[in-house]
Amino acid sequence: MPSYLDQINWNSNGLVPVVTQDASNGRVLMQAWINREALEATITENRAIYWSRSRSKLWRKGDESGNVQKLVGVYLDCDNDALCYQVEPIGGVSCHTGRESCFFQRLDNETWVTEDPILKDPVTMYGGT
Repeated sequence: MPSYLDQINWNSNGLVPVVTQDASNGRVLMQAWINREALEATITENRAIYWSRSRSKLWRKGDESGNVQKLVGVYLDCDNDALCYQVEPIGGVSCHTGRESCFFQRLDNETWVTEDPILKDPVTMYGGT
């Protein structure tokens, strides 16, 4: 029987997209990418871990910001080429902008409107000026 990892249709770069949603209310929090190593680590550590394409390394959500995403479930789509992490967001912030969700801009009459407030100052989460 093939491994659960072998059942995933990884792209030519060995990645698949993962949508992350709050397990308590279903809100989509973010979208990122994972590779085999990230998925294995997510299962082992029981927290959301992604693959940073810009840094070419694992990205353990919350290591810098403190906003860890505790894993509740992992789902594979019908084409086996995308995943969904259901998580319990610790700290209430999932976006690097300090908002609950990365999906905080809604299209209204051809204009993007910011709907969510900043809950935590990004400078506080990540340092710097």
